[in-house]
Amino acid sequence: MQLKDLDVIITAPPAPGWGGRYWILVKVTTACGIIGWGECYASSVGPTAMRAVIEDVFARHMAGENPENIEMMFRRAYSAGFTQRPDLTVMGAFSGLEIACWDILGKARERPVYALLGGVMNARVRAYTYLYPLPHHDLGAFWSSPELAAESALDAVNRGYTAVKFDPAGPYTRRGGHMPAMSDISQSVAFCKAIREAVGDRADLLFGTHGQFTTAGAIRLGQALEPYSPLWYEEPIPPDNVAEMAKVAGAVRIPIATGERLTTKAEFAPILRSGAATILQPALGRAGGIWEMKKVAAMAEVYNAQMAPHLYAGPVEWAANIHLAVSIPNLLMAETIETPFHDQLIKGSIRVEGGFIAAPTAPGLGIDVDEALARAHPYTGDGLHLEMREEPCDYVNGNNFEGGAPAPRE
Repeated sequence: MQLKDLDVIITAPPAPGWGGRYWILVKVTTACGIIGWGECYASSVGPTAMRAVIEDVFARHMAGENPENIEMMFRRAYSAGFTQRPDLTVMGAFSGLEIACWDILGKARERPVYALLGGVMNARVRAYTYLYPLPHHDLGAFWSSPELAAESALDAVNRGYTAVKFDPAGPYTRRGGHMPAMSDISQSVAFCKAIREAVGDRADLLFGTHGQFTTAGAIRLGQALEPYSPLWYEEPIPPDNVAEMAKVAGAVRIPIATGERLTTKAEFAPILRSGAATILQPALGRAGGIWEMKKVAAMAEVYNAQMAPHLYAGPVEWAANIHLAVSIPNLLMAETIETPFHDQLIKGSIRVEGGFIAAPTAPGLGIDVDEALARAHPYTGDGLHLEMREEPCDYVNGNNFEGGAPAPRE
């Protein structure tokens, strides 16, 4: 087999846009006609520029290669241009292409991808969901309402979920870490209290942040949340300062989770060595791909740490996450986004049932991509997949962080 052709499809999920403004799907075809699908997670450049990067990485390091030679192709991309260090954009491009290679290999051997990674360790993958507004909720009010969040949490638990994530702690800005407003701490406590009262011990609380606090601010907030026993405190400070995150981990009695913005074992290893986090959250469309994160999972075993693959993208990355999750012993859970568009794009080929995802049985990633649907929703905007806001934390009027689905503006 040889990798021959590449097509990049940039599709935009319909409003309210849960999963980001656009998803970058890659379709790789071998010389013998086998098609593999992958997904490149958000990058720091726009989709037009990212398309060019993906095409360059494929042409330079992968075209004409046997898709089995994933290690070799990874080393080419990782070392390109005399780097041999993590490059978020190049690795974002390679990750999606690498996922497509695994899809090809599974289809060629008529086996699911996890069967090529060591087989089944987890016949079911525990899923968790972010709290999203219910149909009768006001989109603008939802993100700062503990009562509405509690309703959404109870709905999720009644559908079988055993863990729910929410992030009411104010804005993440381009300015780096800030000290949370006292009102943000109070609101975060109110969210935890209301959700805990609604779901009791039927579900774990996953407290999300986006690296927006100083070390001292993260400690103040985390200690205020301790009475409600969240399962994790996600990325409380910017992800580039491992030593400071370790200080938060040592001062707060909530497990620290991180990894959404990290790429390759070179960035995950210091987290494990320092004790900065005990839960790793790689996004497989950015972190280096399935094989690289299989290595990180093995490293995490040595430190008694667990894996919880992250998802703020489309269902192709989700499928890759599931195959990794099925194959590793130190799985905690995997993030899920349930929208009609996610489901339709892979024709319902992976589903959450009773809060768990069964190990797929079809060859490759086990998904059937609706290519026509993906092409029918092109991205026409000029924003990035996710963006940080310009304005600083508001210590006077409070903050209303609307997550990944901001209410429409007139």
